[in-house]
Amino acid sequence: MAEVVVEFRRRDLRDTTPCHHLFCEYILVSHILIILSNISKSYGTRTLFSDVTLSIQRTDRLGLVGPNGSGKSTLFSIIRGEDSSDTGTVTWERGATHGFLPQESAPVGDESIIDIATDRIRAASAHRLSEDQPEGHEIHADDVDYTLEPRAKKVLAGLGFRERDFEKRADTFSGGWVMRAHLARLLVLSPTLLLLDEPTNHLDLEALLWFQDYLKRYEGGLLIISHDREFLNQLCTGIIEIRSRRMNRWTGNYDTFLRLRDEQRVQQETTFKNQQREIDKQQAFVDRFRAKASLASRAQSKIKHIARLEAVAIDAPENDEATVNFRFPQPPKSGRRVLTLESVSQAYGNLVVYRDLSLVVERGQRIVLVGPNGSGKSTLLKIIAGAVPIRGGKVDPGHNVQIGYFAQNRVENLNPEHTVLEEVMEMRSANPDITEQSARTLLGGFLFRKDDVFKKVPVLSGGEKSRLALAKLLAAPPNLLLMDEPTTHLDIPSIDTLVAALSAYEGTLIFISHDVYFIRAIARTVLHIHSGVLTPYAGNYDYYLSKSGATNARAAVEAGFSDARPSNDDEGESPTLSRAASGPKSREQRRLEAEARSKKSAELKSLRARIAALEAEIATLEKKQEETVTALESPETYLQAGRPQTLNRELSAVVDRLKLATAEWESAAGRLDGLERS
Repeated sequence: MAEVVVEFRRRDLRDTTPCHHLFCEYILVSHILIILSNISKSYGTRTLFSDVTLSIQRTDRLGLVGPNGSGKSTLFSIIRGEDSSDTGTVTWERGATHGFLPQESAPVGDESIIDIATDRIRAASAHRLSEDQPEGHEIHADDVDYTLEPRAKKVLAGLGFRERDFEKRADTFSGGWVMRAHLARLLVLSPTLLLLDEPTNHLDLEALLWFQDYLKRYEGGLLIISHDREFLNQLCTGIIEIRSRRMNRWTGNYDTFLRLRDEQRVQQETTFKNQQREIDKQQAFVDRFRAKASLASRAQSKIKHIARLEAVAIDAPENDEATVNFRFPQPPKSGRRVLTLESVSQAYGNLVVYRDLSLVVERGQRIVLVGPNGSGKSTLLKIIAGAVPIRGGKVDPGHNVQIGYFAQNRVENLNPEHTVLEEVMEMRSANPDITEQSARTLLGGFLFRKDDVFKKVPVLSGGEKSRLALAKLLAAPPNLLLMDEPTTHLDIPSIDTLVAALSAYEGTLIFISHDVYFIRAIARTVLHIHSGVLTPYAGNYDYYLSKSGATNARAAVEAGFSDARPSNDDEGESPTLSRAASGPKSREQRRLEAEARSKKSAELKSLRARIAALEAEIATLEKKQEETVTALESPETYLQAGRPQTLNRELSAVVDRLKLATAEWESAAGRLDGLERS
């Protein structure tokens, strides 16, 4: 395909112009990267979408939205050539490249962070991009050389890595940080089309703002799946919606799309009602007079008129597809004072997070915690929830206070040995009125229907785990609700439902979120955390913005208004709060410090080796679990006598070991994080 496509359109000069006076106007459409023509895709009897036609140019910044399960990720797979469509064609501009960021990354080996961004690229640099390259090929490390290393380091720094992280083994980092490294690789490669599937899930706000600004200046095309409204509003010049097996393209950002779609629905509904009213009127005449000989011919004329009306009638607006539907049952009333913290101290190793912290929370408050990344927001929720021990002070819940904790890592709330139904039934200890029927009704509101309730927790997607964790909260509603990033992995309709449910909730709420839309809808008090100091703003988020002097509504979520983060030096991070006054060091002090560094280095090496071994074991166990579950879902398994029982025993053993290995990994990773920060 040529890089420049010229479209010719015929246009009449005026209604009375003879056909031979038609002339052509041409429109120059430059740099079309890809054209999808009449694409359809089904799985069994279920059609995801049909007759999809779409073109993407180099200058396009497109958001791909639609309900969970509507086919967004499948469309990505078809564009990438990983999956094939049932009908239609995908045509790439010659020489175009694309880079893909999935929601989750594959396990890593022994490569370093800088290896992910550059070294694997350099190792395969002999395979250069040539004219006979397959059209629309996926860009890999093969296509660039080592000269991009300085750029890679700049991108890694923008995504939150410190310089001393570059040479560290990637398998010593969490999955979220590995995803950042893979994202850096894509930005370094600069393909002509970026396909990003929920790219903000693993970014803190500082990295997100840098990434958002980088994409605004990106020279290629963008196609983004995201549930982050603000991200879509800031970046997108167009929205592609997949809904009810169709695809529609809208000009503008996400808010513009919502407005235009609502206007179209209103117009469509009005037109549909007017058409039906006219059809009913004509049909009433036919029904009344068709039996009368004197009016029979007129009735026949009306019948033909009805047929013509029905032939051109538009369809009624389609109802939205299945979405989460729930509300919080009103919890038992607590005392006026819900929570008191007195002189609380907390630290991880030598990293002091809080010292002499005091806080009073009263019934009905809706508090959002904001402040710099690493300032202790999640730690404060864990202290209140009793999820971490404190070093000093007192945490005193008020009269009749029942705490519910919605952790950022949803697995913390879920038992991997349970099915979805068993996980909710477990709440009978807090709410004896739960029955299997009431549990299934509750789960139905979270889209767990029929046999879905028998899914094991480990096979659930991130969105399903979030919905299940919410369902557990509703099964035994607390009157003090603690939520850490509750909108992560929820689609936009589900976030809207959560906003509506929390707006009607009569208990007390303390939460952390980077979603400005969610914060504005829910928060009535802002608690800013900075250098271990809590500053309350007795008003909503806009009040906080005006009083704090913040200039960016999104950046203010993590604003410190001065540098609150631990300072960096060659030995790691040492918190400003806990740093003693400096002075000349004695020989004995230097000797003790050298011994401490040596001991720390040995412990770090041992922990990293153990973490690497555990992650390898976990990856093997997860693969075995997936294979066993797939075998159990296969009809052929049940044709072999005793095979299902054997597989169930194997699955049970794998799940047990996986749970233990994961717990051991979390403990080791926590110790490693504490040591690296100390």
